[in-house]
Amino acid sequence: MGGMPLNDMPWWRWRSNVRSALHMLSDPLFQREVWLAGVDGYGDVTDAVYRLVEDTWLDNWSAEKYVGTIFRDSQEAALVDTAVLRLLRIMHQVGPDAPVAAYLDHPGWPDAVRAARDAHVRMSVSDGDDPDTAPKSLEVLRILTRSV
Repeated sequence: MGGMPLNDMPWWRWRSNVRSALHMLSDPLFQREVWLAGVDGYGDVTDAVYRLVEDTWLDNWSAEKYVGTIFRDSQEAALVDTAVLRLLRIMHQVGPDAPVAAYLDHPGWPDAVRAARDAHVRMSVSDGDDPDTAPKSLEVLRILTRSV
């Protein structure tokens, strides 16, 4: 999100939160080295899913509703919807308070990670960012969303 023109979308703060969550949820190396290892400053799986759906209510309706405000086009929205549905299905099966390993070991996790990766790459590239950089900490996200 460093190169992203943060204020070019009407609801860019929500976009930033969605992108941050998808970034973390799409990176298996990050998940093992940060979440599984218990590194502070990045939240956990539940936190990432919450950031994905908290303001957007993507757990209740389609991302298509936000084309032009959070998402640039219908393709971004469709990719986000796919990721949200896969991630929420796992969260409901495993439980929101489950340890990180329970998510990573779930048989549907690789598909959810792939869906999150597809959405993350599309949004990153649309914003002019490199999708392969490491996820930023939640503190960096807070700083980015405070500034214009």
